[in-house]
Amino acid sequence: MTDSAKPPSSPLVDRFDEAARHLEDVESYAKLEKMIARGSCRSFQDRVVDADLIQLLCAAALASPTKSDLQQRDIIVVQDEALKQQIMSLMSEQSWIADIPCLLVFCGNNRRQRQVHELRGRAFENDHLDAFFNAAVDAGIALSAFVSAAELLGLGCCPISAIRNKPQQVSDLLNLPQYVFPVAGLAVGYPNFAKPKLSPRLPLSATLHIDRFADEGIDATIDAYDARRNTIAPYAQQRAEEHFGSSETYGWSEEKARQYALPERQDFGHFVRSKGFDLS
Repeated sequence: MTDSAKPPSSPLVDRFDEAARHLEDVESYAKLEKMIARGSCRSFQDRVVDADLIQLLCAAALASPTKSDLQQRDIIVVQDEALKQQIMSLMSEQSWIADIPCLLVFCGNNRRQRQVHELRGRAFENDHLDAFFNAAVDAGIALSAFVSAAELLGLGCCPISAIRNKPQQVSDLLNLPQYVFPVAGLAVGYPNFAKPKLSPRLPLSATLHIDRFADEGIDATIDAYDARRNTIAPYAQQRAEEHFGSSETYGWSEEKARQYALPERQDFGHFVRSKGFDLS
């Protein structure tokens, strides 16, 4: 097929590859296309986001699913500018966050469950890894729901996992008590662009499974993904060249392999245990 005869590109194809194009024929595709075309926002207008709008979005986020109705997630909206600057100074390697309009911190909260047990005189018999895991997942679900709601209203968002690089300092600044811990920050504001940059994902054949998990041929799939991604959204620079040198075929797999070939958050387990969790 010549270039002129190729079917037009689309967010679905750019995101997952040509094999996903048939999903455009699903009746509901048009309603989901904007969600498929979404992208993280790291450049914001100098425009204040109304505090009541943020609260409304938090309400939408906290209406999202929660494990067994335990509601083990809290959101801290950092309105104090000095406090926001203190938190962001802990993530100096993330230069783009310097002027974000609004910062939220999504927290896992297993403290309230323990307070309920004390209130009702019941023993807490599930003091193990699942207590931490449930709260962390709850917070992640709420964060995802907030992003979807905010982008629906024309705002841009970008999660900030780097907040876990200095979890104790963040915890101290936000006065987080035992069994409450930061899961991720979230930058929120009005985008400084008309259309977000789309990051291609692995093909659905690699990440969508029917009945049983299967990853045969994953090496070839990753190689093909690297090549496709480099044609759509190549990396502007290579990670940690001082450690690994330069690669002529630098792609997603090399980027991620380099990222986790260097120590990161080595003290996070200690921090979680210091919050009172038994991770056995």
